[in-house]
This record gives sequence, structure tokens and C-alpha cells, in this order.
Amino acid sequence: MPEPLASAPFDLVLRAERVLVDGAWRAAAVAVRDGVVAAIGPVDAPFTTTGVDDDRLLPPDQVLLPGMVDTHVHVNEPGRTEWEGFASATRAAAAGGVTTIVDMPLNSIPPTVTVEALDLKRAAAAAQSVVDVGFWGGVIPSNLGTGDLRALHEAGVFGFKAFLSPSGVDEFPHLSTSQLFEALRELTAFDGLLIVHAEDPGQLDAAAASLEITAGGAVYDDFVRSRPEAVEQTAIDHVIEALRETGGRAHVLHLSSASALPAIRAAKAEGLRLTVETCPHYLTFDAGSIGDGETQYKCCPPIRDEHNRELLWEALTDGTIDIVASDHSPSTAALKFAGDGSFDLAWGGIAGLEVSFRAVWTGARARGIALETVVGWMSSGTAALVGLSAVAASKGSITVGGAADLVAFAPETPFTVDASALRHRNPVSAFDGASLMGAVAGTWVAGAIVDSDAPPARLLRRS
Repeated sequence: MPEPLASAPFDLVLRAERVLVDGAWRAAAVAVRDGVVAAIGPVDAPFTTTGVDDDRLLPPDQVLLPGMVDTHVHVNEPGRTEWEGFASATRAAAAGGVTTIVDMPLNSIPPTVTVEALDLKRAAAAAQSVVDVGFWGGVIPSNLGTGDLRALHEAGVFGFKAFLSPSGVDEFPHLSTSQLFEALRELTAFDGLLIVHAEDPGQLDAAAASLEITAGGAVYDDFVRSRPEAVEQTAIDHVIEALRETGGRAHVLHLSSASALPAIRAAKAEGLRLTVETCPHYLTFDAGSIGDGETQYKCCPPIRDEHNRELLWEALTDGTIDIVASDHSPSTAALKFAGDGSFDLAWGGIAGLEVSFRAVWTGARARGIALETVVGWMSSGTAALVGLSAVAASKGSITVGGAADLVAFAPETPFTVDASALRHRNPVSAFDGASLMGAVAGTWVAGAIVDSDAPPARLLRRS
């Protein structure tokens, strides 16, 4: 689109010595009108604004970034709103520099497996959300072959979540291996994306049979041994086989096991349409640093050892792993610490939406990985996964005609996480006490600052 005349007033102008434009840093002024980036010029460009306070020069320690796009968030509303909700989750997102979330089809009640359930989700989100919200649909045995998947696709969900092992909630049962193939055949008919929790129940049963669990299930090493790497590797092999048969699209969620990386590399080299994500907690923590009974670290698949963690970092940098998403999966403190430190009984999930970007940046910085690379994993890459990078007012980059979803970020400011001060609903997080780098100084969604008076943001549909 042509850049408007510099003399025309804009709604907002943000100026900085370091703005990430087209993957590179430049001194620039970013001018916004009607929710999109209308012009990008030199830092001293003579842009004018409609309000006297709407032209802002960022201080030297801050950079201007596109907002992060988190494609793996469990908001849990309606039905389990005491665990989380759109008001709290989206405010936590904004505080962490996340301007778009895509909500998982569980653990809400009802799960998003029909258009009627999707409508309930949208109604719950509409008036409360201060960042943009999109939605995943779900695939469970009872909605295969019913027409519900195509109807959800046409209603605008970005794809379909399936579990290959028990999900932890009765209303979202897992698919068998044969049902995985059936689901991909059905989705391929309209080029729908299947996103997969890849753990194999047969391998889980085999691991459980071989263990003698001690100390009431409080030993972290026992929990990891109950979900060995073969659990993920076998399930991912099944996904690859199904892709080879159907020609469909699949995305492996929350990869924790480095042993699956050779198969993933081979599948990509073969040309199969497979993408993969990992999560901040797998890149930050390691099993050797988790004490017995510390169930705030419980997630499935589990956090593994330090060597495994470094192999995940290598797979990110070489492109085997495509993106990083939070897998924000919160619960009440009572559920998270159920059983007084028993990993058997505690809810499995990490609450980390607000700190996810800064956690990954902290780990990347320590390994000499550039900030713009992290933005690629958590903004442009995630936007591309759900098709938001190639539409009008596209997300994931600062570009003329793109969404004015912007973040002022001070990358060299240290901070210590205090779970009680995080914006998500329950003050529980594995990141509590972690020393991280980076401060989010301002978040704008469609050119509007997210603050206590922020207007409701948009509900997104697949283009």
C-alpha cells in the first residue's frame, strides 16, 4: 500500500533508535492509523499525530518489536474459569509483550468441538480480552465423521487439537492410532491443520509397568521415568506415518524429547508437511534442578535433563523446531499441589504466559542467540503457523499495512519473577523466583495501549 503523506495526522507515532523492520534493526518512526502501520520513516520523520501525547520517543535502552503471537494458551473459560479466564489471561499476555493468543479447545466446558461450543467461547472472550484472541477446534472420537470438523473450519478456527494419550479431562478423550489416521484424512479434504499432543498410551503403560514408584509419587526422577522419551518418539512416528499416507498437515505440540529430532528432520527432508514447537519451560529448566515434591514443574511431556535441553536449543537454531509457544496451562493452587507433592496427583501444566518471551530471550542471550531470532520463533513464526502473517493487517512483523501490534522492550533490564505479582488468575508458576532478562515497557494492540482502560480487542478467524 502507498505510504500516506507525512503531513496527514496519525493516531500514534512511536520512535526508537532500534526498531525491528524486515528482520533487521534500524532507527525509525512507526506511524499508526486505524489500527495498522500506515508509514515507517526515519526516526525524526515529520509525522504528526491527532493527540499531543501520541508521539513517543522510546528511551535508548528500549527497542520496538512486533507483538508476540502465542499459539498455545489454555484459557479454560467457560467452565473452569476458576483456573483461568479471558480477562486475566489476556492481561497477563499483554504484560509479557504478547498481543495475540490462540486458545486451546480444552480445558473449558464444553470443549471447542462443535460450532455451538465455539460460539460460547467467543461470547466469553468478546467483552473481556485486551489482546486479540483466536481459537483452535478439537478432534475427539465422537466428532470424527460428523461434519463438525468442517463446520468448525468454516467458522474460522485455526486448526484442530488432538491428544494421542489421555488428556487429563474426561470431556476431551484421546484418539487411537487408527483415529489419528481417520482425523488426518478428514482434515486433509479441506486442508485443515492437525495439532497434536504426541504421547503414546502403549508406551506410557509399558513405562508404568516397569516402575516401582516410591515416596508416594513425590520423586521427580520417577515421574520422568514414567514418561520416557520413547513415549513421544513413538507417537511422533505415528503422526509422520499418517502424514505420509494422507498428505495432510500436522504440528507437533510442546516437544520435550530430543530423541524424536532425527525422525522429525527426516520427515521434513522428505517434504512432509510437519511443523514442531517447543516451550519456554523445556528451554529454561532441567530435571537435575527440580526437587522431589516440586509439582509446580509438572507438565506432560516432562522437563528432561540438561543435555536434552541443549539439544532442543540446537534444533531451534537449525530450524528443526519451528516455533516456541508458552503452553500456558494454569490451574488452582489446590490442584497444582494436590497430594502434598505427589506427581501422580498434581495437575500437569506450567503457567508461564506473562514471562514466556522473556524466559526464552534470557536463555537465548546466554547462548549468544540474537533477540531478532527469538522474535522469529515467537512472533513471525507463530503468526505464520496460523496464517496470520499473510493476511491484511498481518501479524508478526512491523510492516506498512500490517497490524499495529507493537511492544516497547528493554532487553538488558534484569528482573526476578514473583508469581504473586503475575497477572494470570492463580499465583502459581514454575518460573517463581527465576532471574530473567527484559522488561516490557509498553504493549499496543491495533495501535491502542493496553492499560487499565484498554478496550476489548478483536476475536480472530482463520482467513
